[in-house]
Amino acid sequence: MISSINYHDANLRYSDLGRGDPVVLIHGYLESLEIWNGFADKLAEHYRVISVDLPGHGQSGIFSTMNTMAIMADSVKAILDHLSIGRAVIIGHSMGGYATLALADIFPEITVGFCLFHSHALSDTEEKRLNRDREALLVKEGKKSQVINLNIPNAFASDNHAAFQQQIEWAKEIALGTPDRGITCALEGMKARPDRRDVLKNSIQPVLIIAGKKDYYIPFKVYEEHFNLASQTDVLILENSGHMGFIEEKEKALEGVLKYLNKVYE
Repeated sequence: MISSINYHDANLRYSDLGRGDPVVLIHGYLESLEIWNGFADKLAEHYRVISVDLPGHGQSGIFSTMNTMAIMADSVKAILDHLSIGRAVIIGHSMGGYATLALADIFPEITVGFCLFHSHALSDTEEKRLNRDREALLVKEGKKSQVINLNIPNAFASDNHAAFQQQIEWAKEIALGTPDRGITCALEGMKARPDRRDVLKNSIQPVLIIAGKKDYYIPFKVYEEHFNLASQTDVLILENSGHMGFIEEKEKALEGVLKYLNKVYE
């Protein structure tokens, strides 16, 4: 079921599937809750799965000039409060992982455990901030499609492009539906986010790190630096995935996530 709430005079959209212990899926940059289609359905055979549209993405509105990770975390908490869900496992993809860390940092009482799905806890490098500025400028100049036509294919491992061409085009369609202001507000928010490695180091909840061995956006050595930060860390390495493992290696990713969820909720 897809529904929405009003938050700070803006619409926040979410889907609510299945029954049982709650799992929250947070999408990444240029994505929407639809990016989890299929993956969420499979998880919902075992758990209650809440997928959200972050502010400025999908069909959720914007209520700030900068969508910081704290604002994204607040938005997810507002949806969980509306649904009377006090605690849940949070799974965040890419930018959604940054929001997940903010949620675990600001509202630690909510997280039973959390997963960084092709994400990390570092702040942006200066080079990355400059790249985000260039990307925002292209969007402001009306060249959003140029950003999308570069970013989306690069999210898939290069040797997966032929096999997943249909999925790449579908992901582009989702990205094209992202409002220009939603894109620029998210870019500003990602630029401003702090280093949150301490959230991992101090976590008393079990953590799952999912790494794509062929990830264009996150070097594998960055993933490796995260494997031992938390006291309870499960690691899933997707050997044939780039940045979209829930599509590129869906069955292996599902198996790993379900194994982790079963452990957390046993």
